[in-house]
Amino acid sequence: MKESILHYVWQQKLFPTDNLKTTDGEAVEVIDVGRTNTDAGPDFFNAKIKIGDTVWAGNVEIHTCSSDWEKHNHSQNAAYDSVILHVVKTADKDTFRSDGCKIPQMELTIPDYVEKNHQNLIDAVKWVACADKINSVPSIFIQSWKNALLTERLEQKTLTIQNLLSENNQHWEESFYIVLAHNFGFGNNGQAFELLSKSIPLNVLAKHKDNLLQLEAFLFGQAGLLPDEPKDDYATSLIKEYAFLRSKYNLKTTLTASQWKLSRIRPVNFPHIRIAQFAALIHTSSKLFSKILEKPEVEYIKTLFVSEPSDYWQTHYTFSDALSRKQTKKLGEQAINVILINTVVPFLFYYASQKGKQELKEKALGLLEEIPAEQNSIVTNWADIGIKSNSAYDSQALIQLKKRYCDDKKCLRCRIGHKVLTVK
Repeated sequence: MKESILHYVWQQKLFPTDNLKTTDGEAVEVIDVGRTNTDAGPDFFNAKIKIGDTVWAGNVEIHTCSSDWEKHNHSQNAAYDSVILHVVKTADKDTFRSDGCKIPQMELTIPDYVEKNHQNLIDAVKWVACADKINSVPSIFIQSWKNALLTERLEQKTLTIQNLLSENNQHWEESFYIVLAHNFGFGNNGQAFELLSKSIPLNVLAKHKDNLLQLEAFLFGQAGLLPDEPKDDYATSLIKEYAFLRSKYNLKTTLTASQWKLSRIRPVNFPHIRIAQFAALIHTSSKLFSKILEKPEVEYIKTLFVSEPSDYWQTHYTFSDALSRKQTKKLGEQAINVILINTVVPFLFYYASQKGKQELKEKALGLLEEIPAEQNSIVTNWADIGIKSNSAYDSQALIQLKKRYCDDKKCLRCRIGHKVLTVK
């Protein structure tokens, strides 16, 4: 038996509490199971346990077998001298502190229904382990869990923002530009786009924002996508401009064409089109994050990201393809929504957290309720088992649930899993 189920039963106090005894026969009353420790040291801090006639305050360690205490060298580690009770599934030997004092032990009884439900979840081969039981969980309970999951997801996303701000001397616009670039890669080319943005500082691009051709030269050149043998005047002009700009700013090329993915991507999503759209966005905007802070409203923010690439890209998808039918290739509604979800909202959320602006933090969360739910396999599969997404607020929470809990079968850490586990 894995220790995780023992931790869970102890933490939730699901074990029978009457007639508890140590392995030496002393009566045990669990007043407080303590607080879970996620770092090194005993498993639960600040527990309160009555053993015999004495109330003890201290820590609790949990193992499958008592002998694990020695296997983990706890008897040689003074950090475990604060343990007041050793909780085990099977007591196969006595355990001692580093000073030789014997530690009280208690065997933990796991209710049959919890053990059976847990095993069923572990053995399940469904899309999510609780797929056939989740509809028995009250919807209000699931919504409460979604709220927590969304906050958790945003906090994870803000770790990237925090690191970028540290790298960029707390420059919010520069950090926003890098995350925005990453998300312009829309998954497949996210990493390449991020490397591209880091190779050209925003303040360098800002000096040339009024010249779209130069912006395109910067970006296509640093991306390693300019052709070796240009077939038209446009490509020739880009190569000439890039050679000048690269020399002027002493730029180092960090990418090659092979780092960009085109296979299994619709032509409208080719990196060439996305780079052209990104250049157009820089051309028509300035201090994007500041503008968003001034007016954090969905419809206004969307207008800031409507970028129409230059004429060449209305009839091309790459530099090498033949002339195609003219087609507008501005950033579409769905793409803008993705940028709002993955760039704008996390930045607003983190900025509000850092500046103590609770109203702005709530506004960031509210934006997700105004954006349609994402269209992907995770959202679709949740809907198939009865958990629908009414907005990006829901879909982001469900993506977090699937990726961080269901995929790794962390049912013991999931509130829905808890409901399923405790059904008798």
